[in-house]
Amino acid sequence: MKRIAVYCGASKGNNAIYEKAAVQIGNWIVDQEHELVYGGGKAGLMGVLADTVIQRSGIVTGVIPTFLQARELAHDQLNKIIIVSNMHERKAKMIELADCYIALPGGPGTLEEITEVISWGRIGQHVNPCIFYNVNGFYDLIGQFYDKMVAEGFLTNADRQKILVTDSLDEINTFISAYTPPEIRQYN
Repeated sequence: MKRIAVYCGASKGNNAIYEKAAVQIGNWIVDQEHELVYGGGKAGLMGVLADTVIQRSGIVTGVIPTFLQARELAHDQLNKIIIVSNMHERKAKMIELADCYIALPGGPGTLEEITEVISWGRIGQHVNPCIFYNVNGFYDLIGQFYDKMVAEGFLTNADRQKILVTDSLDEINTFISAYTPPEIRQYN
């Protein structure tokens, strides 16, 4: 059993395939007997994801800052909700609680959160896998951008191999089970 942090949009996007992907990840979490850690909201893909896990009697922990809770965006059926002061605390708490990090499609916040967690792994702040669930080719350009970082000498190929971009749940399972953390980045 692992605690899986999932970053995703507070909207559903304009293509039903993204909502379907949130359901797929929710079902996968329950099927693998994992627990969900997420942003605590009930809107958009976040709500779809949490509802899917809850409906199947899975365990869900939400982490939400007070300013979003105050807007009544907090999901009220979670196993546990952790209220934090701000977005920085939310991100740190989700990283602390989880054993794996997956980004569903989303906006700038989703991208920022998964990018930060990848960066933190490179400097030794966690030892867990980071995954882009590449539904509908949503993260193709991100994968290409990480490849460009390798080509231009800003990211090692070894570290690039620690970042999975895939639309396959089987590949996600294999990646998680075989994962070894990157060596902590050293500076010359």
